Amino acid sequence: MNITDTCETDRSVLLGREIDDLLLRLRGLVLVRDLLAQRGATRAELDAHTNELERVRERLADTIRGRAGDPHDRAVEAAA
Repeated sequence: MNITDTCETDRSVLLGREIDDLLLRLRGLVLVRDLLAQRGATRAELDAHTNELERVRERLADTIRGRAGDPHDRAVEAAA
C-alpha cells in the first residue's frame, strides 16, 4: 500500500462517516417534523424544519457526488 492508497482509504472512511451522519440527521429531521405536525406546530416551525431538511439533503447529495466542501460548486449551482 502506498501513500495514495492510504489517502484514498482515509477519504473513503471519512466520507462514509459523514454520509452516515447526514442520513441520521435527515431521519431525525423527518421524524421531528412529523411529530411537530401531529402536535399542532405552527406553519413557521414546520417550514423551518422543511428548509433544514432540504439543506441537509443538498449537502448529502454534494457529499455523495464528491463536492462536499467546495463552495465554488454551490455558488455556481445557486446562480443557475
